[in-house]
Amino acid sequence: MADITEIDREDFRNLLIEIGKTRIPFGKFGIKFYPPSGVPIMDLPPEYLSWFQERGFPKGRLGELMAQVCEIKAVGMDSVFEPLRHANGGRFRLRPVRSKSFDFE
Repeated sequence: MADITEIDREDFRNLLIEIGKTRIPFGKFGIKFYPPSGVPIMDLPPEYLSWFQERGFPKGRLGELMAQVCEIKAVGMDSVFEPLRHANGGRFRLRPVRSKSFDFE
């Protein structure tokens, strides 16, 4: 008999694809600070996801996906997102690129 928490491989693949396409539309990682569409939820810091876990995830599908990402990261399986990141050009940069040159005048 299968465990009730077991997920089908195809369902998990579809879940990962949906997570890869979903971006956070609000807050410090939202559209306002990371235009034009916010940070992908798979690249949100674990501390940010833990904050939501303590206080409650947003309602609806976004909250469900954020809870899944939080769980995946909590068990150390962040590497499952690597193929999605690779397909999208790498991990989303949360800090601006620092200038390597200085202009003192």
